[in-house]
Amino acid sequence: MINELGHFALILGFMVAILQATVPLVGARLNHHGMMSFGRTAATAQFVLIAASFLALVHAFVTSDFSLRLVTLNSHSLKPLIYKISGTWGNHEGSMLLWVLILALFGACAAWFGGNLTHRFRATALAVQGAIGVAFIGFIIFTSNPFIRLALPPFDGQDLNPLLQDPGLAFHPPFLYLGYVGLSMAFSFAVAALIEGRVDAAWARWVRPWTLAAWLFLTIGIALGSWWAYYELGWGGFWFWDPVENASFMPWLLAAALLHSAIVVEKRESLKSWTILLAILAFGFSLLGTFIVRSGVLTSVHAFANDPERGVVILGILIFFVGGALTLFSLRAASMQSQGIFGMVSRETALVLNNILLAVSAFVVFVGTIWPLVAEMFFDRTLSVGPPFFNMAFTPLMILLGLALPLGAMLPWKRGRLEKGMRQLTLPFIFALSCGGLVWAMQTGRSLQAPIGLFLGAWLVSGAIADLLQRLGREKDFGRLMRLPRADWGKAIAHSGFGITMLAIAALIAWEKEDIRVVDIGETWTLGPYDLTLRDVRLEMGPNYRAHIAEVELGQNGQMIAMMYPEKRFYPVAKMPTTEAGIDYRFLRDVYVVLGDPQDGGSWTMRSYLKPFANWIWAGAALMAFGGLLSLSDRRLRTAPSGHKPRAPQAVKATPAE
Repeated sequence: MINELGHFALILGFMVAILQATVPLVGARLNHHGMMSFGRTAATAQFVLIAASFLALVHAFVTSDFSLRLVTLNSHSLKPLIYKISGTWGNHEGSMLLWVLILALFGACAAWFGGNLTHRFRATALAVQGAIGVAFIGFIIFTSNPFIRLALPPFDGQDLNPLLQDPGLAFHPPFLYLGYVGLSMAFSFAVAALIEGRVDAAWARWVRPWTLAAWLFLTIGIALGSWWAYYELGWGGFWFWDPVENASFMPWLLAAALLHSAIVVEKRESLKSWTILLAILAFGFSLLGTFIVRSGVLTSVHAFANDPERGVVILGILIFFVGGALTLFSLRAASMQSQGIFGMVSRETALVLNNILLAVSAFVVFVGTIWPLVAEMFFDRTLSVGPPFFNMAFTPLMILLGLALPLGAMLPWKRGRLEKGMRQLTLPFIFALSCGGLVWAMQTGRSLQAPIGLFLGAWLVSGAIADLLQRLGREKDFGRLMRLPRADWGKAIAHSGFGITMLAIAALIAWEKEDIRVVDIGETWTLGPYDLTLRDVRLEMGPNYRAHIAEVELGQNGQMIAMMYPEKRFYPVAKMPTTEAGIDYRFLRDVYVVLGDPQDGGSWTMRSYLKPFANWIWAGAALMAFGGLLSLSDRRLRTAPSGHKPRAPQAVKATPAE
């Protein structure tokens, strides 16, 4: 009964989305207040209906209702409760339902909290959001229905992919989808602006918090996914340039560019066309990520489905919305004239450079991701593009971005002097150069990677601090720091987090140590300054798996530091093994141990890694997310600029019939 109600709610949500996509848009053209207001009601109703449908699917997974085909294929009665719940979106159909739930949530939030928008503009934006809902809810109903019944339900299910039976599944996909789908609001605002022919400071003020929220969620989602891969997959890496990893990274880069570009539109009414284009492309790359995950055209460990037919439908949706938006953009671009004039040395120019570097970085990642598909389709060649390409092409762009950020933040709007900005950054530059020089002296004969990384990290952090301190004025009133807008603090913290992440990545890659060997019980081996001893390997039974668990003692100078327990699990239902690394987390390093296969004579293959500054990668990401959250809490982003207060449409006076 509950499954049928969930299916019915999904169909009703589809019908409401159709109404949301048409009625407010017509009302905006006719200037009909009632029809425009219907958009808010429809957005709320659509969210309630999709939420009811999603909760019905969650109930089916929690209760192990194997009459649903989806539950049978992706669950098992012995699976722990958290994996039954998270297993709802650990598959193609369920993940798409979560996708449209978040889409409906953002539309509802625009209806609830869009009081600073004009009625006409909000109605148009909600109509565009409704049109996206029509496309994806229709895709679910007609090609990926999660409520399909089985005529003869089995006694038990086929279990969830063991790699997904991890707490990371409960957090990583939802946050990533909040970022992916959150960019739909920036897209809807961009299309609404093109339809209305209005791109000004008020529009930029409206679009910034939605873009910031999407970027914030994307940051958290990517960081959680990186950490999940780090401790779960057993290879000790945090990023592999996998196609699906890249598919989430490209919208993040474009969203970051959009955030900075929108500031220029708001402050100076410049870069209007470019900002609109970024809003379209950011959501377009989100749709591209959806296509990559679900089409199977590119090989990835993240793929939810390998179904080219369903992938073609998503590709069609992508072409329709992005192609339509770009067509509208081409028709309206000539009318979006910039009003602000700025010099070559100014904050506007620095933000343009920021945008160029971020956009080119996204393009580099796109080329590296899509080139294997292009080579196979047009040249009949099978090839792969791996980390060497990305590291060589992407890294220089990030170095230039890291160098430019502190200086750009110091420059004034409209016109400035380069020597004045550099003078304010003299101490941060000397400090950063000293840090890089110290590392170079300590690691003589090794690569420049670590010194450059440490220099950039110190440069970004100290530059952010200098940016805050220069706001103290000549009186050096530290009390002014507490009175600064939250957005200023958020910018400084986010830039610092970016610097810490760059520093950590460079240090880890340059200084990590790896050891692979066959070890007997009781044998000790050395990893850098540490001694590791395999004390025992025992067999234990889990709720739906069996596991060999090793006891590895970590010591230094004859003193025990910690015991680590790496596992090698086997899931009988799925007939798949997984690896659970044993990790000793410390402030400046991780010691990472993986249990391999058993060997003749009772010995075991052991892999061990020493990873300096590993935790700083995710600490930097957390700082970036916190900076975004702090900026999002700035009340200036929730109010319209002066002179742009929304006005209710004038009532139409009735005239008697003659």
